[in-house]
Amino acid sequence: MHFADFLAGSVGGACGVAVGYPFDTVKVRIQTQKQFSGIWQCFEKTLEKEGVHGFFKGMSLPVTTVSMTSSVVFGTYRNCLQCLSQFHGLGAPNTKLDVFLSGLAGGVAQCQTESMRGGGGRGGTNLAKPKYRGPVHCLVSIVCEDGPRGLYKGALPLALRDGPSFATYFLTYQTLCEWQTPAGQKETEWTAVLLAGGVAGMAGWSVGTPMDVIKARLQMDGAREQKRYRGLVHCVTETVRVEGSTVFFKSLGINCLRAFPVNMVVFAVYELAVRVLRKPETVTHI
Repeated sequence: MHFADFLAGSVGGACGVAVGYPFDTVKVRIQTQKQFSGIWQCFEKTLEKEGVHGFFKGMSLPVTTVSMTSSVVFGTYRNCLQCLSQFHGLGAPNTKLDVFLSGLAGGVAQCQTESMRGGGGRGGTNLAKPKYRGPVHCLVSIVCEDGPRGLYKGALPLALRDGPSFATYFLTYQTLCEWQTPAGQKETEWTAVLLAGGVAGMAGWSVGTPMDVIKARLQMDGAREQKRYRGLVHCVTETVRVEGSTVFFKSLGINCLRAFPVNMVVFAVYELAVRVLRKPETVTHI
């Protein structure tokens, strides 16, 4: 088993949070609060009313949880690749289908940890009268009001988002690294890692954004007003009926804007950590 990938994924994920959290705050707000009509307007209003601190509210918990979920994703992905390679035969290279299926497994495995975040206190705060004073208060309030089951609200759309999204994510990264690595070269150049990581992040979010909108709405449902949705299907149909299908891509711009720098950092830190931890073992790319 490749334990280095779990540790490297954890460090890479934590570094990615520091880069992407302000984008994440804006993304969640334009998804869940109708007062914001677009990315720039949300940015201006948040800065005006809350200052720079408003973009980093509640970041302490995601630093911990994202490092954990990122560890699960990268570790699961790498070890699934190893298992599939052994299935094909000793020394057999992994196929593109192996990469896709391993990424899918990593995305679904992550859902077992990410849904524990609750989602209520991250970037979607009611500016007039916040319901949650912080991550811990959010966690306790959800358990008191909805029971432990409330912590898993949005878990199904999360799985439907992260499975295909991470499959696309890793397949894009692997393919771009292969294209940019000359035959016979053992390690991918850092410029190729940065470019492949950034593009992979954008590709993954392009697939996952519609379900990300549904997940955010289900998790925020009832936080500031009476519950509106009975479940996943009802949330989809009501959203389309009231706002049209284009709302599912309302946050695609901010997702892609966030994804490129964040995943440049994630993959660069991941690759660096893996190369250090696995030495003198030969490493190419994941």
